[in-house]
Amino acid sequence: MRQDDDTKKDGLGRRQFFRALGGGTAAAAAAVASVPLTPTEAKAYDPGNDETRSRYRETDHVKAFYRTNGYETLKK
Repeated sequence: MRQDDDTKKDGLGRRQFFRALGGGTAAAAAAVASVPLTPTEAKAYDPGNDETRSRYRETDHVKAFYRTNGYETLKK
């Protein structure tokens, strides 16, 4: 038989491999499930003045973008 030959050569056949894989997966899932999840208290984040200020600047590059894309015609 071919399967017996493969098993003898490698020591682990296809079916044994998948059994081992399933057993390992179940063990890993059990290990993850056994770790208690402790909720941590949420902390507020204060971004400060540097992160909340407006960064938009109408530079020459921005003005050129508006001019080439026809946004000047929309101005009143």
